[in-house]
Amino acid sequence: MNELTIEDLLEEVIQIDNRYDIEAYLFIREGLDYTAEKLNKPRHVSGIELLEGIREYALQEFGPLSKRVLMEWGINSCTDIGNVVFNLVDIGLLGKTKEDKIEDFKSGYDFNEAFSRPFLPEKITHQ
Repeated sequence: MNELTIEDLLEEVIQIDNRYDIEAYLFIREGLDYTAEKLNKPRHVSGIELLEGIREYALQEFGPLSKRVLMEWGINSCTDIGNVVFNLVDIGLLGKTKEDKIEDFKSGYDFNEAFSRPFLPEKITHQ
């Protein structure tokens, strides 16, 4: 009897919700691990903590291409990150508490600001 792999489970999710590439799901899962380790929280992180961790992890992994890579995978906003997270919850790859809600991801950051600003040159001021 063959056991399902993560990729098999994600293929099932994509059949139900094809807005996001399989890479988006894998990246969000890796971003969760990055965030939990950074915060030294072995179990649960909040939506806001996860959004910040995902932002930092993307910038670390992809630098100035972060926004473009995420958009190619279908992730254009913090709400999209929440959708991916809750799709992973629905198939049992992530857990949640009673307090966790999809709305936690709606009050995140502006993608352009979060992923472009770190790479913009500082203004040169003349005195």
